[in-house]
Amino acid sequence: MTTDPTIRTPTRAATKARRRDRLVYLRSHPFLFALLAATRGRPVRRLGRGTLLVHGTAAYREALTRLPLDRSAPGTTGGAARAARVEGVLFDQEGPGHRTARRELAELLGAGGTRELRAAWHPLLLRRLEPLALGGSVDLVPLARELAGSVVYALLRPGSSDGASPLALAEAAAQAAAASVRGHLPGPPRPGAGEAAVRAAGRLRGLLGPGADARAAMLAVAAVNTTVAALPRAVAWCADAGLWDQAADPELCPALADELLRVTAASPLLPRVAAADGSVGGCPVRAGDRLLLVARHAAGAHLRDPDGHRPDGPGVARLVFGAGPHACPGARLAREQLAGVLAALAPHRPVVTRARVDRGAALPGWRSLVVRAAA
Repeated sequence: MTTDPTIRTPTRAATKARRRDRLVYLRSHPFLFALLAATRGRPVRRLGRGTLLVHGTAAYREALTRLPLDRSAPGTTGGAARAARVEGVLFDQEGPGHRTARRELAELLGAGGTRELRAAWHPLLLRRLEPLALGGSVDLVPLARELAGSVVYALLRPGSSDGASPLALAEAAAQAAAASVRGHLPGPPRPGAGEAAVRAAGRLRGLLGPGADARAAMLAVAAVNTTVAALPRAVAWCADAGLWDQAADPELCPALADELLRVTAASPLLPRVAAADGSVGGCPVRAGDRLLLVARHAAGAHLRDPDGHRPDGPGVARLVFGAGPHACPGARLAREQLAGVLAALAPHRPVVTRARVDRGAALPGWRSLVVRAAA
């Protein structure tokens, strides 16, 4: 009998961390979790005539880098944005316009832009964590929302949002994203979901004001949704698994952040639609087929626990952000922000004292996650 050296025997602490994190799926998206768990034995599995579930690492990468995809078809992110009447978004563009928009956003969220954004969220982080030093507790979910809101505000340039506060922008962005994204996840349809998405998008547009850049605004919507889902889950895992020594090490902390993002996989499923005939993982694909790309499994989140000492390579770990021309432009910001949060928390060695799953969010996450400094 052979053993896969990449699959490590979990420690008792790691088992505790994985069990807690599994709750966000079991209580908020039970149908999705059951579907993914039941079908992950094959790299690619066809469901009926027009849907493929893509689990394998190579097949997932192939779908994003070699297969033409329809960015605005129903059941995709762009399609959801259009259905919610959010015009001019990054996700539903094609051809030169899409490429130009991505270049502009890559510059906005490159190394220099990320350093500028740190000035917006890092001082806020340190202020919100002060209660830990005094024996108090901190709920990381509203903290994550406020951090994301400060980034939204900075991206939109103060003044363009017609006086809306960073927290109000974050809340509106989270509601708009949840209303639109939830509509194209697997599971029973929700009555009135389309109308709710339109209303949420309208509220967000009202807060953004006429001077806001639509592409930056919609990127910020995605950032809020994923930040609020990913950051508390990553911190909970770090606390339960006893990884604060790694978080406190400046050299290990960035690798640990990458690993935690890989395992928590804030966007576990990427819905896409094929724009032309082709194949993925040896399975024929027809134009119009719906592809459910399981980022969680492609990155090995279900197989390997996070470890900054032995991280997966970027080619695997960062698949949770997509790949090739479909990679998320905000990946650098997400990694650096989580590393900053872990480093700020590490001196307190926080433990989780209360956790409640958010059953209404688009992405698996906590509604409340309260931590306090270890005694």
